[in-house]
Amino acid sequence: MKRKPILFSTADQIDDCITEYFTWIEGEYHLEMLPLKPTGKNLPEVCEQKVWDRSPQPATLTGLALHLGFDSLQAFETYENKGKFASALKRARLRVENEYEKQLLTQPSTGAIFALKSLGWLDKATEKVADGQPTPLSIKIEIVETGVIPACQEQDVVI
Repeated sequence: MKRKPILFSTADQIDDCITEYFTWIEGEYHLEMLPLKPTGKNLPEVCEQKVWDRSPQPATLTGLALHLGFDSLQAFETYENKGKFASALKRARLRVENEYEKQLLTQPSTGAIFALKSLGWLDKATEKVADGQPTPLSIKIEIVETGVIPACQEQDVVI
């Protein structure tokens, strides 16, 4: 991936470069007919399989910033916070966050959790009150006896 100077004069140009980054990180492959490992079943001996020429890479905010030609994350964030490219850069950040969010569904997801926290995500439920400031939500749990005591062991269950 070549580093490019920031030479955007239109939103379409930056959108194209952002799309180019997300396409680039998908990697490149070609298909080849490769032998299968013998399994003893009546399967074909060869099968068309992907051979990676360039492995996929995860989406990262710093990778995106470098691809767009920024020298620092601070410069990226300055453009993101104001200016004619703010909307495009905010959407690109959301795409990176979306990739991290998808990783939360895999095991282990600690790296994605760390990345999302560094991007401002919280691991606590919050709600905004009238002044716009977040406050922690609290849930009150009360255990009420219903009269039937649950079985502690399988042997305690009578059918």
